[in-house]
Amino acid sequence: MTLAIELQEELLLFLVDKLEKKEFDLPPLPQVASQVLTLTSDPHADANKLTRLIQQDPILTAKIFQTSNSAACGAQRRIESLQQAIAWLGLNTIAGTAFTLSVQSGVFNVRGYEHEVRELWSHALATGFYAKAIAELIGNNSDTAFLCGLLHAIGKPFIVHTVNQYRQPSDSPIPWTVMMTLMKESYIEVGRQLAEAWEFPDAVKEAINLHEDHAIHLTMSPTKGAVITCLARPLASQLLDPEFTTPDALRTLPSLRALSLPQENIDTLLEMQSFIRTQVRSMLT
Repeated sequence: MTLAIELQEELLLFLVDKLEKKEFDLPPLPQVASQVLTLTSDPHADANKLTRLIQQDPILTAKIFQTSNSAACGAQRRIESLQQAIAWLGLNTIAGTAFTLSVQSGVFNVRGYEHEVRELWSHALATGFYAKAIAELIGNNSDTAFLCGLLHAIGKPFIVHTVNQYRQPSDSPIPWTVMMTLMKESYIEVGRQLAEAWEFPDAVKEAINLHEDHAIHLTMSPTKGAVITCLARPLASQLLDPEFTTPDALRTLPSLRALSLPQENIDTLLEMQSFIRTQVRSMLT
């Protein structure tokens, strides 16, 4: 048995033990991130509440303006206030943006894997933006879809964080291939526990649990966030790696049929690549 496989098995046993005992060392959310996420489940939430929260963090406010103007550039308009940003992108999209920017800023310990975790965030963001576009095509709530796509794989960076907490700073770096195997084996269950602890909205919890092709028949949320996320994920992968698959393969996805979307809609979504890439870049810290 090679050292890499031995290390992989050691870390997998460690993660499984943590999962079974529910003993993850959850990092505290930044105050603004926690509060804006709570607003997404508040039926009485409004733009004024969200504006007041975001304004507590000047850096976050600046990033929200940058992201909103990036999204609005195709409409040839300039976003000049947080109220305008919320009206343009939607309450949950802005809340999800604020949450993501706050969490990227240092909630997770990702030392040694900064580039790789940035790629994880790139995929999550692209999935969120594609999910929003898909929801608009079928007339569903695009704000909720964005949040589902954005957070469906939140377990992945948390696994990197947890392994880094377990290993000593003086230890040799764990190969990223080993970390990828650990994520593949456990990120959904890790994400499920994280979602419970951080009190994610129910639609997001379902997307975390059931965003794979074999599971979409189990989804129950009327938002269809999990099924939308299932379709958005390969589109995000295609955006980041053009060799990932082909348009013909995308047209055969079970999630496309589950959403009753014509195959031609894949072409419409692929034509959005440049726009979505710009939005993703604007949100990476």
